[in-house]
Amino acid sequence: MPERQKEHTVVSIIQARMNSSRLPAKVLMPIAGYPMLSWVVERARMSQLTDKVWVATTTDPSDDAIAGYCADQGYPHYRGSEQDVLDRFYQAAKLAKADIVVRLTADCPLIDPGLIDEVITALIEEQADFAATRLPPPFHRTYPIGLDVEAVYFSGLEKAWQEAATQYQREHVMPFFYEQEGQFSVTILNAEEDKGDYRWTVDTAEDLQLVEQLAAAFGGRRDFSWQEVLVYFDAHPELHGINSAIIHKTFKDVDTRNNRNAESSQ
Repeated sequence: MPERQKEHTVVSIIQARMNSSRLPAKVLMPIAGYPMLSWVVERARMSQLTDKVWVATTTDPSDDAIAGYCADQGYPHYRGSEQDVLDRFYQAAKLAKADIVVRLTADCPLIDPGLIDEVITALIEEQADFAATRLPPPFHRTYPIGLDVEAVYFSGLEKAWQEAATQYQREHVMPFFYEQEGQFSVTILNAEEDKGDYRWTVDTAEDLQLVEQLAAAFGGRRDFSWQEVLVYFDAHPELHGINSAIIHKTFKDVDTRNNRNAESSQ
């Protein structure tokens, strides 16, 4: 069990929007009886080191449904820029009075609360500026896609908000930290076994089909660990082919549709 870091207010912020290009409205699609966004919020709330979980969506009318769902469920939420995701994320963190900010996205319903705690612990204990479960290519990831967790101190996020200038830095929030060579201390967590080619995120109908089957395998439980998912996934090789042909977007991809975000940015 991790020790609570009581000197810090830790806020997990989930980026969510309806207007994704490959699977519109995915964040409210049902998975084993619950909207996908509910999976992310409730599993993030299971993190022992997280004090608050917020949803950051946009002011676009298409996201009224997300805001309404959050209001109905009592989920704290913030509505901000659709184009400048870094600003939306920063404003939500400021409003939530965060000392440490954990970035999650609404298309990762199998996000693991224990892994969130590991990233928070690494940020604090290793006195890092940025801690995460992966960096984008050319770096190699070892956790399945869909278990992405990033954590920073609010002071660092504010610096990024003030100084990040490129479109993809504003859209993908965290590249500022791993592109400023020598400016930040970066800690990356690695899994014991390399499972970086596994895809448990939801960007397409095939992804949703796979995640639905994985979630349903636990008979209504929502507290299963990613290691339990891994055991089940590896025991059922027929599942591996459901979304194996999907190409994952990179952090430098930007959405040019009316200058809107890519769905990987949420």
